[in-house]
Amino acid sequence: MLSHNQKLPIYKLEPDDIAGNKHFRLYQFEGTLPNQSELLIPHRKNHYLIVLIRKADSRQWIDMTPYKLKNNTLYFSGPNQIIVKEGFKQLWSTGIAFTKEFLSLQENASLSKLPLIQNLHDQHELALSAADLDFVEDMLAKINVEYQNQSEWQQRMLTAYLTLLLTYLSRLYTEQFKDNGHSAEKLLLKDFLTKINEYYRELREVSDYASLLNISPGHLSEVVKIQSGKPAIKHIHERLILEAQRLLFHTDQVLKEIAFDLGFSDTSYFNRFFKRETGLTPSAYRASIRKMYH
Repeated sequence: MLSHNQKLPIYKLEPDDIAGNKHFRLYQFEGTLPNQSELLIPHRKNHYLIVLIRKADSRQWIDMTPYKLKNNTLYFSGPNQIIVKEGFKQLWSTGIAFTKEFLSLQENASLSKLPLIQNLHDQHELALSAADLDFVEDMLAKINVEYQNQSEWQQRMLTAYLTLLLTYLSRLYTEQFKDNGHSAEKLLLKDFLTKINEYYRELREVSDYASLLNISPGHLSEVVKIQSGKPAIKHIHERLILEAQRLLFHTDQVLKEIAFDLGFSDTSYFNRFFKRETGLTPSAYRASIRKMYH
């Protein structure tokens, strides 16, 4: 738990001595352990992380959800999540990490639209069949070979293998979490939620997001309500509440600091907003959620 005067650390993707790639890294643990001192406190990463856990003996939190790490299971997270590990005795895993900048490169641009990357269902664990596990192991082995082979072709080869892996995992994601297709209306909902994730601290009105998406507020509201069953403004409010809950659960920041971090200039308005959306004051939520999980 972070004390009130500690800010959530954001861990950057550091290039290693093997490949030196600023935007892509591969991690291997064969019974060894990562540096846990930084991982045992709540933190964010500035990159995406996909990890195949072959064997582990611990639990990790992603936002407010605990995950008992399962053997031969894939776990994934993005730059916005708050992550806490509960420590490992031993760990067998392979992980790949990559930044938003890696996804924005011209040949990688379509990867940012994949369901696994967008993660609209807010899930972080994929079950793997024996065939799935074989495929993932094969792709990770190929990525590892290219990762350690510094050449003019390295970037293209990493992109090719990563594209295949993420596409395969996105198919599993939609099968396991019931993605409902890719109609124009569904894609608009996805784009709306992506924009909220980028701008929720600054933009609070449906009209703001309609302008970003170059459509009318009325059309956006209608499509979002039909596709999600909830008003567009509700999605904006839920994103603010999610971030508030993350900070209330994982840090000891005072309410004034949390309110300011979320773009509220008045703590009393933040309190009223939070209670209206959740039925609890921020202080009551913090007390109840910590009592439940600690």
